[in-house]
Amino acid sequence: MVTNITNLGRSGLSDWLVQRLSAIILALYTLFIVGYLLFHPGLDYATWSGLFGQTWMRIFSLLAFVALSAHAWVGLWTVTTDYLKSTGIRLAVQTVIILAIFVFLVWGIQVLWGA
Repeated sequence: MVTNITNLGRSGLSDWLVQRLSAIILALYTLFIVGYLLFHPGLDYATWSGLFGQTWMRIFSLLAFVALSAHAWVGLWTVTTDYLKSTGIRLAVQTVIILAIFVFLVWGIQVLWGA
């Protein structure tokens, strides 16, 4: 077992719960988007913009972004701790992953809540 400060939940049970809860949020978000696209076959920019202009949709999307970030981190942390045995390489790869996830999360928030 690898004990690492880069672990999100600090325990296997916490990481398992983060994975499952984030997967549920992502599944609900995906089902909603697919359903919306199916029920709006003539979707145009104004309709799409109107959907994402509503506060509840922005909050739902923000929740999905955070869930995606947590889900990705737990999954990639697990992969790196399982397959990268060298501490230095593992820490470097995890640092790059953390930075990428952070940049994508901030970028998504900027797109969602920006002007």
